[in-house]
Amino acid sequence: MNPVVHFEMPYDDAERMQTFYTAAFGWQMQALGEQMGHYVLATTTRIDANPGMPAGAINGGFYPKRSDCPLYPSVVIAVADITEAMTKVSVAGGEVLGEPMEIPGVGLYVAFHDTEGNRVSMLQAFPQTSM
Repeated sequence: MNPVVHFEMPYDDAERMQTFYTAAFGWQMQALGEQMGHYVLATTTRIDANPGMPAGAINGGFYPKRSDCPLYPSVVIAVADITEAMTKVSVAGGEVLGEPMEIPGVGLYVAFHDTEGNRVSMLQAFPQTSM
């Protein structure tokens, strides 16, 4: 079974959004800057929903509203093999939206539409290295 590991939501005003979620829920926010598309990571829990970790809590992120990005919340599903998962999505009636993109230090990411028109994403995480 592939778990939901991340959520994403759009924002109009990064500072206002960060202030709101920090004040209302105590989330820790980290703006990644222009080189990462002004993405803002949201830490909502100390333990993320990754394979082998406790379920029920996930972290997420926010992105600037743009005409080429969805204007509604989305979830990210962890997969072991993104190419295989893309094939399964297509065979099951979904539509993969482009080719996987590399998120430096994180993994390979691609969005898709499910059979109901919902935009969902999947992520094949890079293996973690220990030092």
